[in-house]
Amino acid sequence: MPLRAESGFPELIRPMLASSGALPVGTGWAFEFKWDGVRAVAYVRGGRVRVLTRNDLEVSATYPEVRALSSLLGDRDAVLDGEIVALGARKQPDFGRLQSRMHVARPGGELLARVPVVYYVFDLLHLDGRSLLGEPYSTRREELAALGLSGRNEVRAPPSFTDVDGRDVLAVAQDYGLEGVVAKRVTSRYEPGRRSTAWVKVPLVRTQEVLVGGWRPGDGRRAGTVGSLLLGVPTDDGLRYVGKVGTGFTDAALRDLRERLLPLARTASPFAGPVPLDQARRAHWVRPELVGEVEFRTWTADGRLRHSSWRGLRPDKDPADVAMPPPASG
Repeated sequence: MPLRAESGFPELIRPMLASSGALPVGTGWAFEFKWDGVRAVAYVRGGRVRVLTRNDLEVSATYPEVRALSSLLGDRDAVLDGEIVALGARKQPDFGRLQSRMHVARPGGELLARVPVVYYVFDLLHLDGRSLLGEPYSTRREELAALGLSGRNEVRAPPSFTDVDGRDVLAVAQDYGLEGVVAKRVTSRYEPGRRSTAWVKVPLVRTQEVLVGGWRPGDGRRAGTVGSLLLGVPTDDGLRYVGKVGTGFTDAALRDLRERLLPLARTASPFAGPVPLDQARRAHWVRPELVGEVEFRTWTADGRLRHSSWRGLRPDKDPADVAMPPPASG
């Protein structure tokens, strides 16, 4: 349930989450592109804009571009749901570029100019004293469109496709190098903080959130820094080792990771089961507190990530958010 201030304006509405699944067929579905960025809910009231990630971290100063909502909405109060995205050379979301903004609390002018972000607004949760959580998706989208969020580069309301074949939308997403699509039932209510089957995410790129449980020092060009990370996913039996990742790092990311990992050092492995000897050898164990994300090809039969590549740390996610995927998607 959303938390409310005495005035009735909500202080906190946690984002509704999509379930993984096959692309829905039949009527009653709308399709949106899946944006590769940081999920954020924006609270606009009295000309002030407050931005919270899905783990309730305030990032209003980290992404000052979202403040453009204030001028776009004028004297209207609203709570909006969307994704903060950095665009690449082809104007498609580039999660790697966004990494340089995610860890900077108050970016300076040079960084803001070099790596601007865009807030893609895809849902409207509260407007001028009215909660829209109980309204169907189709109504919320109509009211969002009526706000006219255009005229500023920093904020966009991306399209929602209805009465179309979802396979066509997925094909367009693939052509433009997007992450995939999200299918949403047009009759669905907004369910704060809940992962619902009324929203279905269909990714083109396979990603997995992981906890860093250890690291191995590098050799050659990487001597003196991180060579690879040892990854885990929490289960009922403890932290399960799911493999290592040694590619996808920039030099800056390696330096940053080492600085973050050193204070987390511990003497014993945090993994519940054994780690392969070739990986445990020379390993530096750490408390599994850092959440990261990898891109990978598939899961092996013994539950390891195959051909994984590092995408970056996820400060917008809590360790409790990390979980194994359903068996069908492995």
